[in-house]
Formats: sequence, structure tokens, C-alpha cells
Amino acid sequence: MTAAEKTKATRTETKDSPPALGVHGAGTLTAVTVDACNSQLRDEDGFVGDRARRAAFFESLDRWRKIAAIKHPVLGDTPTEELSKSLIDEALAEGRPHEQALILSAIEDYAGELAAVLRRLLRSKDWRGTQRIAVGGGLAASRFAAIAVARAELKLRADDIEIELHPIRNDPDEAGLIGAVHLAPSWMFESFDDILAVDIGGTNIRAGIVRLNLDKADDLSKAKVREIELWRHGDEDPARDKAIDRMVDMLKDLIGKAEKEGVKLAPFIGVGCPGAIAEDGSIETGGQNLPGNWESARFNLPAALWDAIPEIDGRETVVVMHNDAVVQGLSEVPFMQDVARWGAVTIGTGLGNARFTNRERPNAEQKAAAKRMKRDEKDKENGKKDKAGKG
Repeated sequence: MTAAEKTKATRTETKDSPPALGVHGAGTLTAVTVDACNSQLRDEDGFVGDRARRAAFFESLDRWRKIAAIKHPVLGDTPTEELSKSLIDEALAEGRPHEQALILSAIEDYAGELAAVLRRLLRSKDWRGTQRIAVGGGLAASRFAAIAVARAELKLRADDIEIELHPIRNDPDEAGLIGAVHLAPSWMFESFDDILAVDIGGTNIRAGIVRLNLDKADDLSKAKVREIELWRHGDEDPARDKAIDRMVDMLKDLIGKAEKEGVKLAPFIGVGCPGAIAEDGSIETGGQNLPGNWESARFNLPAALWDAIPEIDGRETVVVMHNDAVVQGLSEVPFMQDVARWGAVTIGTGLGNARFTNRERPNAEQKAAAKRMKRDEKDKENGKKDKAGKG
């Protein structure tokens, strides 16, 4: 093995471990308890969730286009797999009745599959009592998908399943980054205004700087992505090492931009990644759509990122990773305070899922007491230093 190969192996098959300041895949977070995630329901045909993945809608749409057997003015002769969401939305809004009808037929098919998957989830032990589900992922940003989600809710209600479904509020490219702020240690909120986040999917990897905006809302409801970089790795099918290299380069570019703009970044990287995430940051299952073998016992993504970026602005980096559906769902935390138990599903290469129970937020009096305690502790510490100096 050459020296370069040894260096790469050391970084991606890291022997060192990052500081244990955050638990990966944690069941208890500041705002919520994660009751379940990455639930893999099966039937005789395989994973139930695959019936409602992104490709399922396009397979149905393609079938109806073949049944129609005519060329439509908006969709034209573009192959179904190459149709953009915006073009489908345009056809739904402005196409001729037959073109609108075939899209509505695909919507109805997909809504039925989504309702069937959610019905199975809601009957499972971990999902019982769920009051609301936020639906995210790239497909959810379209008008036709929003209609499918609403139709799925009606189907569930027709079966006497009381549930609310709605698209995740933030842009799908940003929700998985914004949700990462809920993985950060709470002490960072008092010292820094921005954090780094990574959202890893089966097709895309996104990295961004998220501004907390706590001066506008202390519940993080105003957190926004101020910088974002996106790499569509699904078009390149890279090896795992190349994917990690690119991810690190994206993060370093963002750190450089932050320094240039005078942004004070927290020494923190929040990561959302498909699969079941163990406490040590390894991926136990569910990483099959990622480039290369991410489930290797010798591979640890948080350790690899920490090894490549050991400090940010002179402070030791903390890397915390969780399931991507969990992280995307966390972006909804501020908007789910009127229910106790809720969930999130993400429609992408697969169907991600996570179920949450809200934890009680400290009230103003508790917050004030905590601040007083912290101030008193600081005063005592300063008093000890003064006495030591006089002695």
C-alpha cells in the first residue's frame, strides 16, 4: 500500500474516535424523544415502504401514459423518468383534460400506496397514537405530490384512522439541514449563531450553513439555511472514499466562506444519513442506496469527518449523526407543539420514517432560573480565582 493509500485508509477507516460530546442516533434529544425510525415493514413482496418511494409515482404515471397511447401537449414525448416535477405540475394545471386525467390517475394510485404504507406504520406498536405526520423528501415539494398526500389522508380517515398529513414546511433541499440544529448541544446556542449541517441521501448530498436566528424566535422556528452546496452523486456512482472526499471539500468550502464573511461558526457538524445509526456513529442497516459499503464495521462517518476537520475556528469539532428522516423531521419541531405524538416520512430513493414524542419545554421561569444558576456558578468561579490570585 502506498503512502497516499495509507492516508486515505486512515481517514475513511478511522481508528481514532471523535470526542463523545454527542450521542449518535440518540433516542432522547432536547426537544423530542425519538420513539422509532427507519422502521422496515415487510410483506411477501419485500419492504412495504418501497411501494410509496419516489419511483412508485413515476412507474404509475408511465403506465397511464402507455394506456393513453397519445402524445400530450405539455408532457410531450419526454420519457417519464426524465420528467421534472415542475413540468408535471404544469401539465396538471394547464394540460388538456386527458393529460390532467392521467396525472390524476397516477396521483390516485400513489395516494393508495402511501395510505397503505402509513396504515401499516400506524398499526405498529411504536406508531400507535400518532396525531400528525409531516411528509418530506424531494417529491413532496410538488403540487401533484401535495394532492397525493391530501388524498392519502382522506383514505385513512375513511378507514376511521384520525390522522393529519401535510408536507414539511421547509424546502426539501433545506429541511434536512435545518433539522440538524436540534442535534446540537444546547450550550452552543448561547455562544454561536450558525452551525454546519450535512444531509446525505441516496441521490444527493447537501451541505450547508444554518443560521439559528434565536433573536427572532427562541424555539428555532426561524432557523434558515444561509449557504448550501449540493452534489448529485447518483449521477456519478462514486466509490465511498470519493464521496467522503467530496463531502469534506464541501464542508471546507463552507468554512472558508464563513471565515470570509465574518460568520462565527459553532465547532459542530450535524449529519443526517439513511439507515439505523448506532451510538458509535456506525451504520447498522439501511445504507444500501449510498455509494459504496457504508455498513462496514471498519467505517465510521462521524469519525472520518472529525479526522478531516478536527477543529473549526480553533475549537475542537463535535460531529453528531442521526437517521436522515429523523433529522428532516426535526425541522418540524417548532410547528408540532400543539400535538404530543407525531411522525415524519420522507419520499426519496426509499421511504424514510421517524416517530416522535414531544418533550416538555422549559418555561420562562425555568429558563430564568437556569440563567441565574449559571451566572452564580460563574461568579463563584471568578471569586475562587480572585482568592487564589491574592493568596
